[in-house]
Amino acid sequence: MGIQLETFKFDSKSPFRLLHNPRLNNLFYWHFHPEYELVYIEGASATRHVGDHISTYQDSDLVFIGSNIPHLNFDYGVETDYNKEVLHIKPFFRNMVIGEIPELSGILELFEKSVHGIAFYGETKRNVGNRLKKLHLLSSFDLFIEIVQILKILSTSEDFELLHDQPFIIKYNEKEQKRLRRIYAFVDENYHRKINIDEIAAECNLGKEAFCRYFKRATGNTFVGFLNQYKISQAKRLLLAGKNVGETCFECGFESLSYFNRTFKKVTNENPSEFKRKLASNLV
Repeated sequence: MGIQLETFKFDSKSPFRLLHNPRLNNLFYWHFHPEYELVYIEGASATRHVGDHISTYQDSDLVFIGSNIPHLNFDYGVETDYNKEVLHIKPFFRNMVIGEIPELSGILELFEKSVHGIAFYGETKRNVGNRLKKLHLLSSFDLFIEIVQILKILSTSEDFELLHDQPFIIKYNEKEQKRLRRIYAFVDENYHRKINIDEIAAECNLGKEAFCRYFKRATGNTFVGFLNQYKISQAKRLLLAGKNVGETCFECGFESLSYFNRTFKKVTNENPSEFKRKLASNLV
């Protein structure tokens, strides 16, 4: 699976997007996005793959990832019961808020170091991890204040290691990022129906064959392969939310249940009914 540019639909002008206990352990999700990411996971031992850095973490992990640095979801392949918190921070918060207030210069340095990828350990990991687990319970104002406090703790901590000796070099220029973002935004808005390659190619002002060559070169994946992977990731979310297999099939733009089942198994190595049964048994 090639690299993906992840796009987010923020419901407000808030600089933050909080994901409380997202579950992607059955999905190999190698992706990047403009937002800075602070991720905490506990109750798991798995692969930490950020940029060119690959290692393993044991029991828990706390990592701050810079803008547009590709990374694998930290729960990939995890089969134990785990907790996971993901905080995304829009770039304007660094540039227009933190960067404009002298008293927050220490936090600005934290953002600047994030181009290396930063893993925290020890008391910092324990303290910040516990605070991240409570963010979803806070009001908007208290959430803002608590996130600033968390960033302050991280900026003054000595319990960290840089995942790259040198700043990670982003291979996508601004023009290519915008084009990829347009493609993924189109898919996000239209995955619930059949998408023809001709129409997505037109979105990029390219012919069909030129678009297919471009997408394969830029992402390492065919567009059809990416589209099916995206639809299945949405299908898993619907199944997790309680939808049945038939509803999920048609809400994700598949025209037949048999093709949905085949595609789901190809992407996840299990059919949707097995996935739903496993989910139900985990909830007992």
